[in-house]
Amino acid sequence: MQTVLVNGQARHTGRARDGFPDVSVNGVTIPEASILREAQNHPAASPGEALAAAARALVVRELLLQEARSQIRCPRTAQPDRDVGETGDEALIGRLLEGVMSVPEADEASCRRFFLQNRDKFRGPDVFEAEHILFPAARDDTAARRAARGAAAEVISQLEARPQDFGGLARVHSSCPSASSGGRLGRISRGQTCPEFERALSRLVVGKVAPDPVETRYGVHVIRVSSRQEGSPLAFEQVNDQIAEHLKEVSWRNAVRSYVGQLAGQSVISGLSLDAS
Repeated sequence: MQTVLVNGQARHTGRARDGFPDVSVNGVTIPEASILREAQNHPAASPGEALAAAARALVVRELLLQEARSQIRCPRTAQPDRDVGETGDEALIGRLLEGVMSVPEADEASCRRFFLQNRDKFRGPDVFEAEHILFPAARDDTAARRAARGAAAEVISQLEARPQDFGGLARVHSSCPSASSGGRLGRISRGQTCPEFERALSRLVVGKVAPDPVETRYGVHVIRVSSRQEGSPLAFEQVNDQIAEHLKEVSWRNAVRSYVGQLAGQSVISGLSLDAS
């Protein structure tokens, strides 16, 4: 069984040899080992999608490197299976893009238009009052995690029948210092807890216990939100610089995508299509 790339997607064939077909840019082969290494930087729903994304990223990189070397008449100084993070190559690409890209600063009118079209995104952080029961377990301790999930699920089952028992159960079961106050954490805003905990808070209905245990780096939690205060809207002046930076970044990415498309149209790329990139 062989994994091949067809139009940028990983497919399986009945050929006996394992690996990829040759992926190359103007005759320069991108080795299978490089694609496998790069795939670690492209989380995806399946290994095939990660491999396809990795191959596209390396093809784009090779296109830019070849163009950079052509413009500065720099000979190839490393082997094709060089590591992706090589400083010299990244510097060449940076110099190339700085020379050919011209992205204007976003003017105030554009920033205001973006602000008005996305008002719901520009407000202060929500503030929660929450309670939790912590069953500690390290992420890499499979047995402890399983036991913690089971214990948390049992507590949730009890709270479905008697939600008024949250404080008492926290005092008995929780390993957090908040156990002494019935699991109450007080007022919480963005950045005061870990991201997994914050995401759970934002999804919960006020007054309801999370129907499933919530896992974080600290262990497994039973969570209840007792109140939520939505963040106040921010004024345009408070976010003008942030919007301008975002719009410039979007323009830069679009310009680079267009430039790569031009290079691809002038090049011979085998084993892969850049259509999905």
